[in-house]
Amino acid sequence: MKYRTIGADPATRREVSVLALGAMLFGSRTDEETSFAVLDRYVEAGGNFIDTSDNYAFWEDGGQGGQSEELLGRWRRSRGVGDEIVFATKLGARPLAPGTSYVDNAEGLSAKVIRESAERSRERLGVAKLDLLYTHIEDHRVPLQETVEGFAELVAEGTVGLLGVSNHAAWRVERARALAAAAGLPGYEVLQYAHSHLRPRTDVPDPLFPDGSLGHAGADLLSYLRAEPGLTLVAYSPLLKGAYTHPDRLPADFDHAGTPARLKALTEVAKETGATVNQVVLSWQAGGDLPIIPLVGTSSVAQLEENLAAMDLELTGEQRARLDSAH
Repeated sequence: MKYRTIGADPATRREVSVLALGAMLFGSRTDEETSFAVLDRYVEAGGNFIDTSDNYAFWEDGGQGGQSEELLGRWRRSRGVGDEIVFATKLGARPLAPGTSYVDNAEGLSAKVIRESAERSRERLGVAKLDLLYTHIEDHRVPLQETVEGFAELVAEGTVGLLGVSNHAAWRVERARALAAAAGLPGYEVLQYAHSHLRPRTDVPDPLFPDGSLGHAGADLLSYLRAEPGLTLVAYSPLLKGAYTHPDRLPADFDHAGTPARLKALTEVAKETGATVNQVVLSWQAGGDLPIIPLVGTSSVAQLEENLAAMDLELTGEQRARLDSAH
């Protein structure tokens, strides 16, 4: 396993594996025995970067979430896991009541919510400190200054380490970071967005993102990442929920003229290397010139093994150029 440093401050930065493990469905759709087996194998292979959220997976039972964090807490205790594993969680998108959704009833990003939700996450995970805490979705009802200060207070108290942001417009990320810098406060250092080799259309309406698909790492966000060397992108849904091996699962916003050419390039490189298309996608992300950490969600040890093997796949410069330029 290879590793990458996230964060700049020696007091909070961490060395994490270049493959992150998503625990979104652990404790709900993925049963405890399977979840524990995947977690055990991931750690055995050198993985140490596990991702969850306080609202995972509310849609599975019509509740408010928390199942994933709770399962990770049970796994931590049963395995005697300490601070060698970096746990990342998110807040802001937990439904305020069972049977509702974060689309129209999210907890938000007020200072009060930040403090209370972070405390609940620490309790469920069974940790004294959240290694990395993200804002999950935007909250236009609360001034950015309040959100920035609310997170900074937890860092100052030592209950949160690094700060991250997910599914925000790039300009709001920069504004929040500028506010933090001006006040001498810690700002976002890790970005979490959907990112894969295939590129989506950004003009497809989405009920969550009326201004466009803010959940995807588009050209503006990647440009921002390139200009700010202290930032790291954690790429969720890198394998498009199985769409590379099951084309019928490809989301509608990927149905455009550029997709066939990029699929062709992936298939060619997979044949040349003897790897799977999924492995080529993950290797392309993790080994590129931008600091990108693929975040994979798996429901079996077999799926995890394929993903782990991708970290040993070395693409040539020519293969990378071909993958980058296909359109």
